[in-house]
Amino acid sequence: MAGFSRTHTASFLTIFIGNLSWDAEREDLEDLFSQYGEVTKCSLPLDRETGRKRGFGFVDMRNEADEQAAINDLQDVEWMGRQIGVRKAEPRR
Repeated sequence: MAGFSRTHTASFLTIFIGNLSWDAEREDLEDLFSQYGEVTKCSLPLDRETGRKRGFGFVDMRNEADEQAAINDLQDVEWMGRQIGVRKAEPRR
């Protein structure tokens, strides 16, 4: 991949979570994913103009096996009243 070193790609353990409830907070995501292993970072991007949540988030995990277990278990489950989509995040181009 152009622009990414081998080291960066190997350590890319970010999970994308879509269709989040508007009530979901960063701490809620952290609590959910920490059941699978150590969460190193968690974010809920905000719309630049309105400052409101955009309905998706990202979670970084320390261990690839924990990341995969979380993705497998949480894909298409109902959480906080919404059926969430969970997958490995793709690097920004």
